[in-house]
Amino acid sequence: MSKDIDVKQLGTIGKSALHVLQKYVGFIFIIGTLLIYAFLVFRISTLAQMEPTEDAVLENTKNVKRLKLDQNSISKIEELEDQSIGVQSLFETARDNPFQD
Repeated sequence: MSKDIDVKQLGTIGKSALHVLQKYVGFIFIIGTLLIYAFLVFRISTLAQMEPTEDAVLENTKNVKRLKLDQNSISKIEELEDQSIGVQSLFETARDNPFQD
C-alpha cells in the first residue's frame, strides 16, 4: 500500500465512508443530541451551585437601605401587639397546628 494519497482515491474513500455513515446517521444524531443535552445539564448544574464572591456580596449589601425604628415606634408596636389578644391566640393555634380547620 502506498503512502501517497491521490485526489481520485480521496473521492472514493470519501464516498465509501459516506455510505457507511448513512447507515448510522440516526444513531449518530441521537448520540450527538444526548451529548449536547448532558453538557447543558452539567453546565446548568455548575452555574446553579456557584456562590457569589465576597466582593459581590459586600457591594450589594452597601446598596441596601436599613430600616431604623425609634423607641417610640417599637413601644407602640408592642402595645398594639399586647392589645390584640384574640388575634394573638389565632396566630398561636395556627403556629401549633397549621393544618387545623
